Amino acid sequence: MADRYLSFTGTAPGRFLTRRLGLPRPATLRRWSPERPELDGGLLHLTAGTSGLDLAPVLARTGPGPDDTGRPAAVVLDASGIRDVDGLAAVHAALHPVVRSLAASGRIVVLGAPLDPADHHQAAAQQALEGFTRSLGKETGRGITVNLVRLTDAPAAESTLRFLLSPRSAYVSGQVIGVGAHEPPAPYDVDRPLSGRTALVTGAARGIGEAVAETLARDGAEVIVLDVPGAEADARRVAERLGGRALPLDITAADAGARIAEALPGGLDVLVHNAGITRDRRLVNMPAERWSSVLEVNLASVLRTTDALLAAGTLKRGGRIVATASIAGIAGNAGQTNYGASKAGITGLVRALAPRALDGHGVTVNAVAPGFIETRMTAAVPLLIREAGRRMNSLAQGGLPVDVAETTAWLAHPASGAVNGQVVRVCGQSLLGA
Repeated sequence: MADRYLSFTGTAPGRFLTRRLGLPRPATLRRWSPERPELDGGLLHLTAGTSGLDLAPVLARTGPGPDDTGRPAAVVLDASGIRDVDGLAAVHAALHPVVRSLAASGRIVVLGAPLDPADHHQAAAQQALEGFTRSLGKETGRGITVNLVRLTDAPAAESTLRFLLSPRSAYVSGQVIGVGAHEPPAPYDVDRPLSGRTALVTGAARGIGEAVAETLARDGAEVIVLDVPGAEADARRVAERLGGRALPLDITAADAGARIAEALPGGLDVLVHNAGITRDRRLVNMPAERWSSVLEVNLASVLRTTDALLAAGTLKRGGRIVATASIAGIAGNAGQTNYGASKAGITGLVRALAPRALDGHGVTVNAVAPGFIETRMTAAVPLLIREAGRRMNSLAQGGLPVDVAETTAWLAHPASGAVNGQVVRVCGQSLLGA
């Protein structure tokens, strides 16, 4: 559904009225396109404190070129060496002079270190970066995003920096992403990194699932479009358009995992758990069926299917599992106790399974947590609630299905093996939750 307010604020009368009345003035976000795949402008690399990271080779491969205009498209601040409160002054000193000069739809990425449990001064200073970046993200405006990456190994963060320093991350802001150490991946095609890989997306006949399937296919994957038998015609339409295959299947069936494994004798590289339903009602008015149906589709089927495919060896080593959580599972939402419970359960699954799946199967497990995304479902929300959902984030607008898809594609990337156990919100830095 079109955001008429966003369109109006882009006109001269709209700019005048919003300025006079103090109303939100959302910027038109720069998203990826084949014609404009990179940000418009250069990269400014700054350091606060003393760093042991060798970032120059990584940034040369992942971000815009060096900035020589005084108006950078992206700023990377390496604050990984900050170990005490005094060191935080260097963060202010580095960014204070340049924030105003950043181009519209620009990027600020702060690099931090994992918290040291043996040094509470270092832990305090590094945790301070989280509050700093999330606060800065709520100040910048003009479609600028701000994120924090905790890392120890610069090459392992290559795919993450490539994503965050590109138009693909237009609706990801205020996030804290942990990147571990990881061996470099096998060579891959930069333009089509999923070439030769098979990806299965559940609930892919429409909406966000369809956008995810499209984006993975754009990146070279053979996509299996899974949806309920009642949506088989739509699933086949999507699969044919993308050169993939349709798999009509009720994901809640007890043997769903076995049937997926049987349909993919060659194995699977990427599993995207996108299928989900809502049955909203306040708890006092919620029949047991509404509760159980949401938990069954959104959580129980994900657990069963994941267990079955890992046990069967269908997910290959180097594989990726990306599940769909929600900010409703982080911040809660009135009328959605069932949905919020199911999506918070996804977060628990990711955090507990991720280290074991990587150790035992060589598979990473992460989740995306969408906020207000413009879909047919949100178009049916009453006007005032819909407008509140759109405006209550740092970018003052709803996201698009492609924003969730681009984040999923980053997590599915063959070079994202060091990103594991992460739940990344795709919400324009919602003012609700953390």
